[in-house]
Amino acid sequence: MSSVVQGFTKSLAMTVLSEIGDKTFFAAAILAMRHPRRLVLAGCLSALIVMTILSALVGWAAPNLMSRKWTHHITTLLFFGFGMWSLWDGFTAEGEAEELAEVEAKLNADWKADTGTTKKRSKDDDDLKKQKRRFLSQLFSPILLKAFSITFFGEWGDKSQLATIGLAADENPFGVVLGGIIGQALCTTAAVLGGRSLASQISEKIVALSGGVLFIVFGIQSFLSTVES
Repeated sequence: MSSVVQGFTKSLAMTVLSEIGDKTFFAAAILAMRHPRRLVLAGCLSALIVMTILSALVGWAAPNLMSRKWTHHITTLLFFGFGMWSLWDGFTAEGEAEELAEVEAKLNADWKADTGTTKKRSKDDDDLKKQKRRFLSQLFSPILLKAFSITFFGEWGDKSQLATIGLAADENPFGVVLGGIIGQALCTTAAVLGGRSLASQISEKIVALSGGVLFIVFGIQSFLSTVES
Protein backbone atom coordinates (compact mmCIF):
# COMPACT_ATOMS: atom_id res chain seq x y z
CA MET A 1 0.00 0.00 0.00
CA SER A 2 2.85 2.38 0.81
CA SER A 3 4.33 1.83 -2.67
CA VAL A 4 0.99 2.80 -4.25
CA VAL A 5 0.81 5.97 -2.14
CA GLN A 6 4.40 6.88 -2.99
CA GLY A 7 3.83 6.35 -6.72
CA PHE A 8 0.58 8.32 -6.49
CA THR A 9 2.08 11.35 -4.71
CA LYS A 10 5.13 11.49 -6.98
CA SER A 11 3.03 11.18 -10.12
CA LEU A 12 0.49 13.76 -8.94
CA ALA A 13 3.13 16.35 -8.05
CA MET A 14 5.12 15.73 -11.24
CA THR A 15 2.02 15.93 -13.45
CA VAL A 16 0.71 19.17 -11.97
CA LEU A 17 4.07 20.95 -12.21
CA SER A 18 4.73 19.57 -15.70
CA GLU A 19 1.34 20.32 -17.22
CA ILE A 20 0.57 23.78 -15.81
CA GLY A 21 1.87 26.26 -18.34
CA ASP A 22 2.54 23.51 -20.91
CA LYS A 23 1.53 23.92 -24.56
CA THR A 24 -1.37 21.50 -24.16
CA PHE A 25 -2.58 23.53 -21.15
CA PHE A 26 -2.68 26.69 -23.28
CA ALA A 27 -4.29 24.81 -26.16
CA ALA A 28 -7.10 23.59 -23.90
CA ALA A 29 -7.64 27.12 -22.57
CA ILE A 30 -7.85 28.64 -26.06
CA LEU A 31 -10.07 25.88 -27.47
CA ALA A 32 -12.47 26.31 -24.53
CA MET A 33 -12.98 29.96 -25.47
CA ARG A 34 -14.16 29.02 -28.98
CA HIS A 35 -16.01 25.75 -28.51
CA PRO A 36 -18.33 24.09 -25.94
CA ARG A 37 -16.31 23.49 -22.79
CA ARG A 38 -17.63 19.99 -22.17
CA LEU A 39 -16.42 18.79 -25.58
CA VAL A 40 -13.01 20.41 -25.18
CA LEU A 41 -12.64 19.00 -21.66
CA ALA A 42 -13.71 15.52 -22.80
CA GLY A 43 -11.33 15.54 -25.76
CA CYS A 44 -8.28 16.89 -23.93
CA LEU A 45 -8.79 14.81 -20.81
CA SER A 46 -9.40 11.54 -22.67
CA ALA A 47 -6.19 12.08 -24.67
CA LEU A 48 -4.20 12.72 -21.49
CA ILE A 49 -5.68 9.67 -19.76
CA VAL A 50 -4.83 7.44 -22.74
CA MET A 51 -1.32 8.89 -22.85
CA THR A 52 -0.83 8.35 -19.10
CA ILE A 53 -1.96 4.72 -19.26
CA LEU A 54 0.21 3.97 -22.30
CA SER A 55 3.24 5.59 -20.68
CA ALA A 56 2.71 3.66 -17.44
CA LEU A 57 2.38 0.39 -19.38
CA VAL A 58 5.69 1.04 -21.15
CA GLY A 59 7.34 1.82 -17.81
CA TRP A 60 5.80 -1.26 -16.20
CA ALA A 61 7.06 -3.48 -19.04
CA ALA A 62 10.59 -2.02 -19.01
CA PRO A 63 11.83 -4.08 -16.00
CA ASN A 64 10.70 -7.23 -17.81
CA LEU A 65 12.88 -6.35 -20.81
CA MET A 66 15.99 -5.48 -18.80
CA SER A 67 17.11 -5.89 -15.20
CA ARG A 68 15.40 -3.75 -12.56
CA LYS A 69 18.79 -2.41 -11.56
CA TRP A 70 19.36 -0.92 -15.01
CA THR A 71 15.84 0.53 -15.25
CA HIS A 72 16.37 2.09 -11.81
CA HIS A 73 19.63 3.74 -12.91
CA ILE A 74 18.07 4.95 -16.17
CA THR A 75 15.13 6.42 -14.25
CA THR A 76 17.52 8.21 -11.89
CA LEU A 77 19.37 9.74 -14.83
CA LEU A 78 16.06 10.76 -16.42
CA PHE A 79 15.00 12.57 -13.27
CA PHE A 80 18.29 14.49 -13.09
CA GLY A 81 18.15 15.20 -16.82
CA PHE A 82 14.58 16.50 -16.72
CA GLY A 83 15.42 18.53 -13.63
CA MET A 84 18.30 20.29 -15.38
CA TRP A 85 16.14 20.73 -18.50
CA SER A 86 13.34 22.38 -16.52
CA LEU A 87 15.76 24.61 -14.59
CA TRP A 88 17.36 25.69 -17.87
CA ASP A 89 13.91 26.49 -19.31
CA GLY A 90 13.10 28.50 -16.20
CA PHE A 91 16.30 30.55 -16.22
CA THR A 92 16.25 31.20 -19.98
CA ALA A 93 12.52 32.00 -20.32
CA GLU A 94 12.15 35.31 -22.16
CA GLY A 95 8.52 36.10 -21.50
CA GLU A 96 5.55 34.64 -19.67
CA ALA A 97 3.11 34.97 -22.62
CA GLU A 98 5.49 33.76 -25.33
CA GLU A 99 4.30 30.15 -25.38
CA LEU A 100 0.66 31.22 -25.06
CA ALA A 101 1.04 33.49 -28.10
CA GLU A 102 2.75 30.71 -30.06
CA VAL A 103 -0.02 28.22 -29.36
CA GLU A 104 -2.73 30.79 -30.07
CA ALA A 105 -1.16 31.72 -33.42
CA LYS A 106 -1.06 28.07 -34.48
CA LEU A 107 -4.66 27.47 -33.45
CA ASN A 108 -5.74 30.67 -35.24
CA ALA A 109 -4.20 29.39 -38.46
CA ASP A 110 -6.00 26.06 -38.06
CA TRP A 111 -9.22 27.85 -37.15
CA LYS A 112 -9.16 29.96 -40.34
CA ALA A 113 -8.47 26.91 -42.47
CA ASP A 114 -11.32 24.97 -40.88
CA THR A 115 -13.85 27.78 -41.15
CA GLY A 116 -12.93 28.34 -44.80
CA THR A 117 -13.77 24.77 -45.77
CA THR A 118 -16.78 24.58 -43.47
CA LYS A 119 -18.57 27.57 -45.00
CA LYS A 120 -18.70 25.91 -48.42
CA ARG A 121 -20.52 22.89 -47.03
CA SER A 122 -22.63 24.54 -44.36
CA LYS A 123 -25.77 25.18 -46.46
CA ASP A 124 -26.02 21.66 -47.82
CA ASP A 125 -25.35 20.06 -44.46
CA ASP A 126 -27.79 22.10 -42.31
CA ASP A 127 -30.75 19.78 -42.76
CA LEU A 128 -28.63 16.69 -42.34
CA LYS A 129 -27.05 18.00 -39.14
CA LYS A 130 -30.44 18.67 -37.57
CA GLN A 131 -31.45 15.05 -38.15
CA LYS A 132 -28.23 13.55 -36.81
CA ARG A 133 -27.87 15.41 -33.52
CA ARG A 134 -27.64 12.26 -31.45
CA PHE A 135 -25.29 10.94 -28.81
CA LEU A 136 -22.86 9.50 -31.36
CA SER A 137 -22.57 12.81 -33.18
CA GLN A 138 -21.60 14.44 -29.90
CA LEU A 139 -19.19 11.64 -29.05
CA PHE A 140 -17.38 11.85 -32.38
CA SER A 141 -17.84 15.57 -32.96
CA PRO A 142 -15.05 17.37 -34.84
CA ILE A 143 -14.44 19.58 -31.80
CA LEU A 144 -13.86 16.63 -29.47
CA LEU A 145 -11.64 14.87 -32.00
CA LYS A 146 -9.66 18.06 -32.60
CA ALA A 147 -9.11 18.58 -28.87
CA PHE A 148 -8.08 14.92 -28.52
CA SER A 149 -5.62 14.96 -31.44
CA ILE A 150 -4.02 18.30 -30.51
CA THR A 151 -3.50 17.14 -26.93
CA PHE A 152 -2.38 13.59 -27.73
CA PHE A 153 0.21 14.50 -30.33
CA GLY A 154 1.27 17.54 -28.32
CA GLU A 155 2.12 15.26 -25.39
CA TRP A 156 3.79 12.55 -27.48
CA GLY A 157 7.50 12.52 -26.66
CA ASP A 158 7.01 15.36 -24.18
CA LYS A 159 9.01 15.60 -20.97
CA SER A 160 5.99 14.63 -18.85
CA GLN A 161 5.37 11.47 -20.92
CA LEU A 162 8.97 10.30 -20.62
CA ALA A 163 8.97 11.11 -16.92
CA THR A 164 5.80 9.04 -16.45
CA ILE A 165 7.48 6.09 -18.18
CA GLY A 166 10.49 6.40 -15.89
CA LEU A 167 8.32 6.80 -12.80
CA ALA A 168 6.22 3.72 -13.65
CA ALA A 169 9.40 1.70 -14.11
CA ASP A 170 10.57 2.59 -10.60
CA GLU A 171 7.31 2.95 -8.65
CA ASN A 172 3.97 1.16 -8.39
CA PRO A 173 2.33 1.55 -11.84
CA PHE A 174 -1.20 1.71 -10.42
CA GLY A 175 -0.27 4.60 -8.13
CA VAL A 176 1.50 6.36 -11.02
CA VAL A 177 -1.56 6.03 -13.29
CA LEU A 178 -3.97 7.19 -10.57
CA GLY A 179 -1.84 10.18 -9.62
CA GLY A 180 -1.26 11.07 -13.27
CA ILE A 181 -4.95 10.95 -14.18
CA ILE A 182 -5.99 13.06 -11.18
CA GLY A 183 -3.22 15.55 -11.90
CA GLN A 184 -4.22 15.75 -15.57
CA ALA A 185 -7.87 16.19 -14.61
CA LEU A 186 -7.06 19.06 -12.24
CA CYS A 187 -4.87 20.89 -14.77
CA THR A 188 -7.15 20.37 -17.75
CA THR A 189 -10.27 21.40 -15.83
CA ALA A 190 -8.50 24.54 -14.62
CA ALA A 191 -7.43 25.36 -18.18
CA VAL A 192 -10.90 24.83 -19.65
CA LEU A 193 -12.76 26.73 -16.92
CA GLY A 194 -10.17 29.46 -16.44
CA GLY A 195 -9.55 30.11 -20.12
CA ARG A 196 -7.11 32.72 -21.31
CA SER A 197 -7.40 34.82 -18.14
CA LEU A 198 -5.90 32.00 -16.07
CA ALA A 199 -3.37 30.97 -18.72
CA SER A 200 -2.03 34.52 -19.11
CA GLN A 201 -1.49 34.87 -15.35
CA ILE A 202 0.64 31.73 -14.99
CA SER A 203 4.35 32.35 -14.54
CA GLU A 204 6.08 29.84 -16.79
CA LYS A 205 9.38 30.65 -15.13
CA ILE A 206 8.20 29.78 -11.62
CA VAL A 207 6.46 26.61 -12.83
CA ALA A 208 9.58 25.49 -14.74
CA LEU A 209 11.88 26.16 -11.77
CA SER A 210 9.52 24.37 -9.37
CA GLY A 211 9.30 21.39 -11.70
CA GLY A 212 13.09 21.33 -12.06
CA VAL A 213 13.58 21.27 -8.30
CA LEU A 214 10.99 18.50 -7.97
CA PHE A 215 12.72 16.35 -10.61
CA ILE A 216 16.11 16.88 -8.90
CA VAL A 217 14.58 15.80 -5.56
CA PHE A 218 13.14 12.68 -7.22
CA GLY A 219 16.56 11.99 -8.74
CA ILE A 220 18.35 12.29 -5.40
CA GLN A 221 15.78 10.05 -3.72
CA SER A 222 16.11 7.48 -6.50
CA PHE A 223 19.92 7.64 -6.33
CA LEU A 224 19.95 7.04 -2.55
CA SER A 225 17.38 4.24 -2.63
CA THR A 226 18.34 0.59 -3.01
CA VAL A 227 16.90 -1.72 -5.60
CA GLU A 228 16.83 -5.47 -6.00
CA SER A 229 18.97 -6.65 -8.93
